[in-house]
Amino acid sequence: MSNLKMERSLKTRHVSMIAIGGAIGTGLFVATGGVISQAGPGGAILAYVIIGIMLYFLMNAVGELSSAYPLSGAFSAFATRFIHPSFGFVLGWLYIAICILVASVDIVVTANVISFWEWSRFLTPLEWSITFFILIFLLNMFTVRAYGEAEYWLSFIKVFMIIVFVILGILMIFGILGGHTYGIENFTYKEAPFVGGISGFVGVLLIAGFSVGGTEQVAITAGESEDPAKSMPKAVNQVFWRILLFYIGSIIVISAILPYTDPLLLNESGSVLQSPFTIVFNRIGISFAASVINAVILTSLLSAANSMLYTTSRLFYSLAENGQAPKVLAKINKKTRAPLVSVIVTCVVILGIVVFANYKDSAVLYILNLLGALVLIIWFSNIWAMFRVRKAIKLQGENIDEILPYKAKGYPYGQYVVIAILLFLFIGSGAVNIIDYNPRGIVNHILPYGILIVVFLIHKWITKSKLVDLNTVDLSQKD
Repeated sequence: MSNLKMERSLKTRHVSMIAIGGAIGTGLFVATGGVISQAGPGGAILAYVIIGIMLYFLMNAVGELSSAYPLSGAFSAFATRFIHPSFGFVLGWLYIAICILVASVDIVVTANVISFWEWSRFLTPLEWSITFFILIFLLNMFTVRAYGEAEYWLSFIKVFMIIVFVILGILMIFGILGGHTYGIENFTYKEAPFVGGISGFVGVLLIAGFSVGGTEQVAITAGESEDPAKSMPKAVNQVFWRILLFYIGSIIVISAILPYTDPLLLNESGSVLQSPFTIVFNRIGISFAASVINAVILTSLLSAANSMLYTTSRLFYSLAENGQAPKVLAKINKKTRAPLVSVIVTCVVILGIVVFANYKDSAVLYILNLLGALVLIIWFSNIWAMFRVRKAIKLQGENIDEILPYKAKGYPYGQYVVIAILLFLFIGSGAVNIIDYNPRGIVNHILPYGILIVVFLIHKWITKSKLVDLNTVDLSQKD
């Protein structure tokens, strides 16, 4: 194990922006129109309100745990320490696999995104992928402050774009811009506000649920935050309100200007030219709208890849610290105070997948889609660990105010809501394949969970690990 500790140099503004940026992906800029088309403006808004409520209580649980126990491994470390070592092992390696695949795919996609501009043709897609990879690699090679600053500004660009879009959209709705006044007719047009019945709404709810994946990554930053007891609660509370503002504000603007029947909303090609953001900007009269949105999408991809590389390296470090990965991965560099070996190993793996994906992208996407739904287990683990800590405090007769500097709002009923919605997302994503009778889809839905159970049992058998005893578990706030 390393004698050095990672430097706590991430400021509250870094942590807050990382949390917000993690939930704003390219789907907001490209796929929002399809959501409105499928369920209507009312269905889209209701879906994101429900997921927003789930996210609020989920992130409160994350805030409670990470402010009391600022561990770089976050949910993996929480599970190892408070639930079961084998469960923590499974979560850590699962999330590493997801993050590496997401980072690799995002880097490959950046090459496609930049090809939108003619001047980019002087490099091949693979060369652009490697160029972006080197950029992200360098950001993570230096101090964590460099990562924090890069992520702050990349996320800021996304946030700024959405705010500008909502403001201009409102001005357009009231006829101040664009030369046409929009009322509420699109919200009552034909079948609106709710379209597609229960099946349409369920489908959109699933999209909304998985679209906020990545928000939980803010817990990883707790291990390098200057003051996690202050920054983590602030970050998780800001997420809910700002995500509601960004997603729902955007949906309201798009729905008011474009009826849900507009074929452009479907954007089946995934083209930035048919992004609802681009369409609205064009109607305002901003001729270079597509270039602006494309640039924002590019920064979103770079932000996601940057965040995934950081997260993976810290998970490698945490697993090594807990004896669940080779000890060399826990080595801290004296100058940067970062887990340099973990960063290098992560980069080598990502680079290999990036090169492979340029020739066999379908294989990488298939594995990513296979594992992507397992983020539900990551989210559930935070709620479970929170309940376990609370129970341990009670069993050991400790003062909860001394153990937990921040206590989750809505406990325990808010967390029960999270569990109910997670169960719905789990059952719903499988039910779609059953209703459509898609045998391959059913297997793909069940297979990842089966693999996790097998890995858990093998690790438990080899290590002889047992469920953590809450009567004796260490509740001290050491990291």
